[in-house]
Amino acid sequence: MSKDRPTEARPGPRPAPERGPGAAGERPSRPAEGRDEALSTFVERFAADLVDAGMQRMGSRVFACLLTAPEGALSSAELSERLQVSPAAVSGAVRYLSQVHLVTRERQPGSRRERYRLHHDTWYQAMVNRDALINRWLGSLRTGIDAVGPATPAGQRLAETVDFLTFFQAELHASLERWHDLRRRNPPVAEPAAGGTDETAPERGA
Repeated sequence: MSKDRPTEARPGPRPAPERGPGAAGERPSRPAEGRDEALSTFVERFAADLVDAGMQRMGSRVFACLLTAPEGALSSAELSERLQVSPAAVSGAVRYLSQVHLVTRERQPGSRRERYRLHHDTWYQAMVNRDALINRWLGSLRTGIDAVGPATPAGQRLAETVDFLTFFQAELHASLERWHDLRRRNPPVAEPAAGGTDETAPERGA
């Protein structure tokens, strides 16, 4: 009579190893991609707002893109990559933005490549240069009044335009001065680096 052979225990299915957020095969969360998508959405939305206000389309996109850059400056290659456009399109947009005094060109240290940078206090500078444009308009309009005659309907229409622009210019000067004074009393505080705190940042005055 044969002895009964001991039954060998069959190994069961191995438990699946725990997989952390960085385990192979698992798609990790990508907050950077979400942030980039949000930035891209903002750039296109704000650019569309600027276009509605009469600004050149590509110039609007480049300007909005520079606004979101950490240093307010990007190279042509960086702008092309972010906006998915050709370097030629970037060049034309920068030329336009330079003409309206919104950006300036600078050389990267140790390189022949250029970067395009927003002016410091961009909107203030843009309005200061708008003042010079108003002066040119006023000079042309006064010439027009002399040409058509101040007593004619056209002359009166031009004179009303001069009155409005003169009033607007005075208000612009006052507003710019108030803004300049506000910035002196309340300088902008740099944002602390991500993940850190800035305990030494000065409190902003009233």
